[in-house]
Amino acid sequence: MSESYELAAERRERVGKGSARALRRENKIPAVIYGDKKDPLSIALPYKDVHLKATTPGFLTTIATINVDGEKIQVLPKDFQVDVVKDFTMHVDFLRVGKNTQVTVAIPVHFINEEQSPGLHPTASEDENGDPIVPGVLNVVRHEVEVVCAATSIPDALELDLAGAEMGASLHISSVKLPKGVEPTITDRDFTIATIAAADSLASQSDDEEVTETEVIEQNVDTVEGEESATEEAGTDRPDQD
Repeated sequence: MSESYELAAERRERVGKGSARALRRENKIPAVIYGDKKDPLSIALPYKDVHLKATTPGFLTTIATINVDGEKIQVLPKDFQVDVVKDFTMHVDFLRVGKNTQVTVAIPVHFINEEQSPGLHPTASEDENGDPIVPGVLNVVRHEVEVVCAATSIPDALELDLAGAEMGASLHISSVKLPKGVEPTITDRDFTIATIAAADSLASQSDDEEVTETEVIEQNVDTVEGEESATEEAGTDRPDQD
């Protein structure tokens, strides 16, 4: 789990858009702490400290301590809003963390021992027929896996071992050694995280998609031209459009 940190905050007596705008003009960010069967607590945080954390990987999976006028509250960031035009953090929601708090979080997948995968790094340059062996490509289906775990035991990442993975292999969640107390939210199937695919198969798949898209465009053009011809033959004028 990532290293925890502490933020200093002050209580907000006023809430609403006008109050939030006033806080931002003072280089502060409005935020709310909720959960643990307690009333929501509206707070204001220093903009620089929060924006720096919010733009760091692991922000939503790292426990923090918020010091509200001397009262220290353990929290987990659950959501934050960013201005899409000016790219600054506008608001943060924090969940109170108790001893038995369970959370749902998305954990990144890290792939290890890639050099020990025969599919990605063949030991020979030619096959038994003398044809060159082309290394495969790691096709990542899921970069993150959503799990349920204790808020105090969120893993930094899930590791998927590629040692021994052959060409055409399909690697599932069952191949991941999950930490104790960590369970995927998808439980009805052994879902795929990555595959070892031939490079030419991925290229041909891309080409097929491009051809399909071209065919659709050509079909649409033919359809429009056909409609225009039918209209002209019928002697019907189309209404003018602004």
